Amino acid sequence: ARSCGKQVDELGRLETDKGTWLVARRQVAGQAAAALLPALIETALAGLPIPKRMRWGDRDEEFVRPVHWVVVLLDEAIVPGQVLGIDIGRITRGHRFHCLEPLPVASAGDYVELLRDRGRVLVDFAERRATIRDQVEAQAATVGGRAVIDAGLLDEVTALVEWPVALAGTFEERFLDVPSEALISTMQGNQKYFPVVSEDGALRPHFITVSNIESRHPETVRCGNERVIRPRFADAEFFWAQDRKQALTDLESRLEKVVFQEQLGTLHDRARRLADLAAAITERTDGDPAEARLAGRLAKCDLLTDMVGEFPDLQGIMGRYYARHDGLPDSVAVALEEQYRPRFAGDDLPTSAIGRAVALADKLDLLVGIFGIGQPPTGTRDPYALRRAALGALRIILEGGLDLDLVELLELARAGYGERLTEADATDQVFQFLLDRLRGHYLDAGFGPDLFEAVAALRPSRPLDFDRRIRAVAAFRELPEAKSLAAANKRVRNILRQAGAESPGAPDLDQLREPAERDLAEALASHAAAVEPDLAMGDYSAALAELAGLRPAVDRFFDDVMVMDDDPAVRANRLALLSQMSALFLRVADLSRLQS
Repeated sequence: ARSCGKQVDELGRLETDKGTWLVARRQVAGQAAAALLPALIETALAGLPIPKRMRWGDRDEEFVRPVHWVVVLLDEAIVPGQVLGIDIGRITRGHRFHCLEPLPVASAGDYVELLRDRGRVLVDFAERRATIRDQVEAQAATVGGRAVIDAGLLDEVTALVEWPVALAGTFEERFLDVPSEALISTMQGNQKYFPVVSEDGALRPHFITVSNIESRHPETVRCGNERVIRPRFADAEFFWAQDRKQALTDLESRLEKVVFQEQLGTLHDRARRLADLAAAITERTDGDPAEARLAGRLAKCDLLTDMVGEFPDLQGIMGRYYARHDGLPDSVAVALEEQYRPRFAGDDLPTSAIGRAVALADKLDLLVGIFGIGQPPTGTRDPYALRRAALGALRIILEGGLDLDLVELLELARAGYGERLTEADATDQVFQFLLDRLRGHYLDAGFGPDLFEAVAALRPSRPLDFDRRIRAVAAFRELPEAKSLAAANKRVRNILRQAGAESPGAPDLDQLREPAERDLAEALASHAAAVEPDLAMGDYSAALAELAGLRPAVDRFFDDVMVMDDDPAVRANRLALLSQMSALFLRVADLSRLQS
């Protein structure tokens, strides 16, 4: 009360789910928008995620670039005040080449149109983005192709220009002998060009650049852009020629000189672990273990090539090219590229058996290694991208339909490190980390937290098995019997927990005195036998549908029978009967965790 300037008897009461709260009510008078806006703008600008800010002139204010004028209007009126130390006014400026005179803004509603028509500036980001897309597509059509418009590049170019003018450029066809990914990488990454491809996706000797000026001599602009791309293409051409002079297998020994992680050894050590783990995975799924082992050994060799040194985003891709050039099995070549998939959320998964094995081995080896030296990710730092690796591993298993035991694979991965790891429970930590990622996966897919917890309580170590269980529980929840049986399981869990050491092993059927308990015992025996084939096949939906038939016997038991009988023998027998019922449901999930 004192902190709010109130007496205790002036406080109100608010009833909530967490109890009664004391509430102080006070009226805060509003302020004029014009008085608030400058401070609000300053706060918003300060909160922008700008990694590097700068000062200019003799000012103390910082921003991403120097600010020379500020316009803030409420309808026709200037908002009085300063932003970034600059007096607010109504004078703005347009494009530095197309509009040299200052532009007074009469009204806030005129701003966008004024800058577009007189200032040659497209203020609206979405409008500018759409304009660039339309122009790029139109220019690509003029050279008989289709533009490759990467969303990230489109956003970047949109942020770089005010008055976009797209132009088509050309380069020599001889450069098309270089892997197209290298040419596209330098066009997009270095020059911010949009590549042009044919209808079948083959790269054409053209590109689209977006200028920030409507030049009177567009040919000069075009030639300048063509001139700056040639040296980069020539470098890629040279790297491509040089790298093919040595086989990937010749690079394997050089991996011994490249440290993967100080405590975890070299890339050569890592490649050997990948080879063993990938071979073990193919033995449990499909694919040739010998080819998986070869792909694992060579997985990191292209990191030593000149091409990947210049274009790091081509790791794996160049491995595929060089493996094919060396005459290695195509399954190995494909796996060298697919090992990094998925690289981000929603990315394509490996499609080949060897690719899936190497990609999964790569992620599990990384997880076990980094957790094993006590460097798990934190809330703010994940330098080894372990969350991405975990999600990728789960996606490969689930969407690839791989019936693999995670605990077994994690133990195999740990064995590959020998004595290097310092965390004794590394595999347990990684398994829990994977479960946490699996939780997010199912919550994003629309499954409730209680559905996940009902299955996770059993800690199934096979993701495919987990998936079948959670989908079965979700289907069971829609049955009319679900609410009653979930409540019964919760009641049984509480009774057994309170009984503690009194809970016996198996019920003595001859000691069942009440008709309701005999009926339950018979129903349990009947349904247990009926679900056994379903459980053996992993058909948990059918199993729970069968167990739903227990509801009448369970309801009658709790209506007619006193579990905690005064007679210790009777009580123990009834507890054993309930334990048997609970164990039957627990072969699928812990239904007591379902919320009503």
